[in-house]
Formats: sequence, C-alpha cells, structure tokens
Amino acid sequence: MNAPLFISPVRILEPGLNTLPANTERYPIRGGGSLAITLNPGDELEAISPEGLQVAEICVFNQKGKSDMQTIGAKANGKADGLKQILLDKNINTQKLDAALKRFGVDLAQAQSTQVFTDQSPAGDSISFIANELVYCLIAAPGSDMQVDEQTTTTDLVAYVHRKNNVQESSPILLPEPLADPLEDIRIEARTAYAYEIKAGQYIQIIDVEGRECSDFQCFDSAKLDKGLERSLDATSTRHVVGASYPAPGLYAKFYDQDFQAMVEVIQDTCGRHDSFGTACTSKYYDDMGYPGHVNCSDNFNQALQQYGIQSRPGWMAINLFFNTGVDDTNQMYFDEPWSRPGDYVLMRALKDMVCVTSACPCDIDAANGWNPTDIHMRIYPAKNTFNKATGFRMTTDADTQLTKETGFHSKTSQHTRNFTEYAGYWLANSYTKHGVIDEYWACREGAVAIDLSPLRKYEVTGPDAELLMQTCVTRNIRRLTPGQVVYTAMCYENGGMIDDGTVFRLAQDNFRWIGGNDESGIWLREQAQKLGLQAWVRNSTDQLHNLQIQGPKSRDILKEIVWTRPDQANIEELGWFRFSVARIDDEHGIPILVSRTGYTGELGYEVFCHPKHAPEVWDAIWEAGKPHKLTPLGLEALDMLRVEAGLIFAGYEFSDQTDPYEAGIPFTVPLKTKEDDFIGREALIKRKKNPQRVLVGLELVGDEMAANGNCVNIGRNQVGEITSAVRSPILRKNLALCRIQIEHSEIGTEVEVGRLDGKQKRLPAKVIAFPFYDPTKSRVRDVLE
Repeated sequence: MNAPLFISPVRILEPGLNTLPANTERYPIRGGGSLAITLNPGDELEAISPEGLQVAEICVFNQKGKSDMQTIGAKANGKADGLKQILLDKNINTQKLDAALKRFGVDLAQAQSTQVFTDQSPAGDSISFIANELVYCLIAAPGSDMQVDEQTTTTDLVAYVHRKNNVQESSPILLPEPLADPLEDIRIEARTAYAYEIKAGQYIQIIDVEGRECSDFQCFDSAKLDKGLERSLDATSTRHVVGASYPAPGLYAKFYDQDFQAMVEVIQDTCGRHDSFGTACTSKYYDDMGYPGHVNCSDNFNQALQQYGIQSRPGWMAINLFFNTGVDDTNQMYFDEPWSRPGDYVLMRALKDMVCVTSACPCDIDAANGWNPTDIHMRIYPAKNTFNKATGFRMTTDADTQLTKETGFHSKTSQHTRNFTEYAGYWLANSYTKHGVIDEYWACREGAVAIDLSPLRKYEVTGPDAELLMQTCVTRNIRRLTPGQVVYTAMCYENGGMIDDGTVFRLAQDNFRWIGGNDESGIWLREQAQKLGLQAWVRNSTDQLHNLQIQGPKSRDILKEIVWTRPDQANIEELGWFRFSVARIDDEHGIPILVSRTGYTGELGYEVFCHPKHAPEVWDAIWEAGKPHKLTPLGLEALDMLRVEAGLIFAGYEFSDQTDPYEAGIPFTVPLKTKEDDFIGREALIKRKKNPQRVLVGLELVGDEMAANGNCVNIGRNQVGEITSAVRSPILRKNLALCRIQIEHSEIGTEVEVGRLDGKQKRLPAKVIAFPFYDPTKSRVRDVLE
C-alpha cells in the first residue's frame, strides 16, 4: 500500500503582517537616528546594514548606568561620538535619543561604544552580539550632511532582537511609540466597544494592534446632547462636503454631522483604506447570514452609550476605520480583508466637546477582520500638542511605514498656498493661491517658474563596478556618458516591461547618481549588484538631496545672476542640455548646489539640487533674483499640462511594468544599434521592436470636452486604444490627448472616437496626430544659444 501523499501548501505572501519567528522583534533605525532597547541575559542583538557602507554605533549600559561593552561581548573602539552628534543636531532624532537617555537614567559623557560596519561593508552586512546580563542598549546610524557633489549619504539600519526566554507562540506585537504623553491609554478588547468623553482640541489615536481589524467610530456634540439633540458624525454629509469616500489628511480632512458642522479632523492616517458607506455591523446581518445572536458592533455601541442617555439603534452609522470596501463595475458593493498592518493608526483632532464610542469589531464569519477579531488600542492626547498632517507611505509593499514629509522648500512654498497633496511620501503644492493653474502655466511658457520636485528618488551608485551595473540595468549606453553629463533612460525587467524612467548623472569614473520616480528602481539596482556579485553600492540619498526646477525662457537670466562656478565647471550660460555643474550660490563661499540643464516642461530650464537644510536659503536667493523676471511658483496641476503638451511621459499613465519603452513613446531610449553590451531586457526588446503591438500617439479631439486617463478609444464597436493623459492646451488652443493604440490604427490622420460615460453612450470624435504637440523639434528646450 502506498504511503499517503502530503503536499506542503505554498505560503501566502502577506507583507507587513507579523510573520517573524517566535520571540523575534524587528526595529528600523533611520539614517541619522538611533534606537533604544533593553536586552535581557541571553538575548541576541543582530544589526544589519541593508544598503551597505553605513556605520553602526552601539553603546550599552549595565543596570548601574555604567557603559560596558563587554556585557554584550564586544570591544570598545569609540566614545559614542555618533550618538553625541545626534544630541547636538537638535532635531526629532535628538528628542527621541534624549528621552531614551532619561528613561534609562544614563549619560553619554563617559560612554564607550563599538563601531561596526565600515566604508567597504557590502549591502546586507550583519553582525550579532549576545547580552550576558540585563543591559540598556543604544544603536545609532550616524552620518553627516551629504554634499551635492559627494555621495556620503546616511542610510537606514535594521536591528533584530532574538529573545532567549519569554517563549510565545509568535513574536510579540509591539505598539507604536506614543506620539506624545497621553492623557489616556486604553485597550479595547476584541468584540467590545468603549464610550468616552473628549474635549475640543484633544486628539484621538485609534491603533490596529495586530493588523486587519476594523474599528467603528462615532461621536456626538456634547453641547447638543445637553439640549436633548443627538447630532453625530454623518457619513453622507461628510462625503458630500469633502467630495470623496472619506476624509484624509490634507485640505479635505474633516468629518461632519447632519447639520454640516465639522466634528473631527483627520490629522494622520497610516493605513489609508476605510469605509463610510456601511453601518457598524448589526444583529440583522448575522441573523441573515445564519448566525443568530452573534455579538455585533451596533449592540456594543448601544450598551456602551447607555451611560450618556443616547437612544439605542438597531444599526449605527459610523466611520468604519480599516474596513476595506469597494464598488465593482456592476455597481455591486464588496469588502475584503483590511489593508491595515500591526500598529497602523488614525489620529483625529476633536473640533468640539464630544461623547465618542470606538469598537473592536467582532466579525469572525467573513474577511472583514481577516477572519480573526483582535484588539484595538486607543490613546488620547492633550490639546497643547501639535502633530503634522501626514499619511502613511511605504517605499515598497513590504517596507516600514513613513509619515508624509515636508520637503526642504516647504517652509517657502507653504507661504504661497495651503493646497498640498501627498506625492511619493512628501507634501507638494497642487497650485498657488495668488496665481492658479492657468497663470502658472503661462508663466512657464512666457517667463519663469519655480517647481519643487524634491520627492524624485535619488540613489548614489558607487564602486569599481558602478559603470558595469548601470550599463547592465538601464537601456542607454552609459559607457558613452562623460563626467558632468546626464542621460535620460528607461529601466526594464527581463521581459522588457518598464520599472521606471529617469536620469543618470555621471559624477566621476566610478560615481553615478540615479534619479527616478520610485524606489523600486533603486532597490532593483541594489538587487542586481548583489545578484551579479558586483563591487558596487546603491544607497538612497533622497532625504539628503532636494531639488527645485527653474523653468521657462527667462530661467537662464535668473540663475546666471546668483550661481557661481569654479573655472573647471561650465557656468550657467555655458551649461549645455543634459549637462550639470557643481556650483555655489553667489560666490565661492556660498551654499553648495548642483545645477543641471534638465526639466519636465518642454522649456529652457534647470534643476537646482541642494541639501534640505539649505533649501530655504536657496529658495530665497532664487526668488529674489527672479523678482525682476516675475518668477512664479508652479504646482503639480500646471506641471501636468506642460508635460503632456511636451509629450513627456508619467509613471502609471504612459507606462507601467506591462509597457515597454516603445509602447511608452520613448523608443529613443533603446539604442540597440549603438549599445553593443547586453542589458536587462535587451532580448525581449529586440523581439518587441520587430513585432510591435501598441504605440503611443497623439490625439486631437473635436470640441472642448476633455478625455481622461483610462477612457477607451474606439473605431466603431472595436476598442483599439486607451487614453493615458489629456490636456486642453492654452497655447495651442486645442483639445489634446496621449493615447496608446494598436499599431494598425496608429497612422496620422486616423479617425477614432473617445468613449465617455460607459464608453459607448457618449463618444468624442478625434484623430491621430503627431506628438510632442508643443515644440516637436525641442528648439526651446535646447535654446538658441546652442
């Protein structure tokens, strides 16, 4: 008789959930920051440098507060200089370290330290220590500000603590650190609800402890309750006012009651996926599903609110935090497992004195809570605190959450507008109050504009094999790039699908800087270096290098007044297209900057790169020089108009990993004849070029109704293409669009129809035309001086 066949199931990948081994804790350490933890006897500390070349400094204290590296079996080789520098920097990292020192009751004055990793450490290098007694441990990722022409960026570290004792079935769930000293710290157990009072100005933080747990929230105006009126958060009124499914941090962040009175404002949200259409779960839902008598949020609300005399209801309207719902093409509403991960939270500010109620949803019969109801944690903070507005951003799906940041130029741009949107983890302006989209657009076409594009991802690529790495990973011929030159290129997977587009700056023989739109491209470069065994390092410098585009026909006149260059560098008037110079503001002692003849508008223009701490001064210098030329700030909405006219592509619109450079409208980035070296995706691109299926074309539409991304493009009943971007061009006085279309229908003059509404009931006549629409010969961006 044959033995039974047991097949081990393939593990479902669920990035971000708590999948660490039992008794293992993971802690990210931001570049320039530190971590404070307690180690018990036998605990193992593992430090990792994910990007390489990043020094780690470790300092430990025994229970008496004495610095003693031997307690983890390490030799002292330093005096905690990195940690001391963090205290001197006077920033958020300083505050965290200072609080840790006070909590441990220790002093760095006479401290010893161990410095691990070197300037030759490979990416992923690690080292471990074991504590032989109870110790307080500080770990730092020290570093200095990176100069624009150097590549000494400070990068993140990761620490793992493998606990010897306290055996559990899984790794312990660690709550995020309090945002401030809380007034209340409350655990709401699974399947229960909790009612409480809060004063105007105070903050409510609702935390998903283990991830994938819904929490219903409702609030009442205390003043109206005293008058016998129950006025609570109303989801329908809120959606009407904010014009969205639910509010989010930023300009439209408030929840309203049925009288359209603002109740709470969302300040921070690290999940970004909630529901405002359904009620809190009800007994009727469970009855109908065959689970009579099942505990539910509405009944829990009723019980919790009894003490406040609030009338019971069979089903409560609420904001269903972390509840993941959607509506499909057939108008069917559906829900699935939440997107929230352990420690995700929503922070709200009370705008009135209120009675509130919060639940930990009990649903265990479907995917609403990932089939497993767990706890919710809540903290209330005093009104005296001020918290920055932020959403949660992850570089990649499995990366740690980072809150939305302000660029180095934010203190200046925010003087001109409050209309900001989250873009790649930073706040960027949509438009500027005293100008507006059209005014900003014309300022670029006729004068000069300043555009903050600091969120662009920067990666320093260095080492003896840096050229080989770049030559292998991008489509352009990097070997032909000279120091001081820039090239625009695509980066592709093996199948020819695009990872990203971006620019490569060559700083020296073995020194490159990759600037792209997303972190996937930088991580891909590092992965290829490791896979190919190359001696090359790829390190993130986005937070060390912020950039301001100065674009328009008067941009040169502005910058030539304030940019100083060494004799061996091209000055502003000499600087050629796709070239850069290392420079300074005003004179040889001024702020260090890097200036390139690059841009995203189709006009003569430059990009000025500097360290974020110098950004306000750089803005001031450029702004003052630009006043005689009516320099205007320009936001993302006007920028989109400019780039579509100029035929410049954008990720998620003109290209994705399902699109090759030919289909994205940038065939010139794949020089198959002149680049003889192999590169990733070459063979696939050769085949795709021989057998093209789709191509990017321009469309001119009849009338003024604009097309939109995703609109179908038809010939008769047959869909032959799709709109990627559209613009009503002020300067060309035409209604234009970019369209990816089947190659058979791409000939100029081909008549098509753009589908609106459901794609069939309304069709806009259009015809295929050449693009770029504006300045197709690039004479303006090249400029007549050349």
